[in-house]
Amino acid sequence: MGIRKAENKEKVQVHAIVFGFDRKTDEKSLRSFLQRFTDNNLLQVLVPRLADDDIIATVDFLSKIMHKHLSEKEYHSLFLAE
Repeated sequence: MGIRKAENKEKVQVHAIVFGFDRKTDEKSLRSFLQRFTDNNLLQVLVPRLADDDIIATVDFLSKIMHKHLSEKEYHSLFLAE
């Protein structure tokens, strides 16, 4: 069973999310996992249940990942969509 996201129309197959086989599979699985994680229906339920510490930790973690792996130009064009 897949889901359809309005933004990218890519079906995400839950059974295809597996980690530990090889780098290519891990990358594909991470993309699928993050797509499912950012589903609006999930976020509407999950976000209000997060503690303040969970929100701060999540934002800090994702910000650090972007800072580590994106140039300033990439950050502005890809994340901020400027």
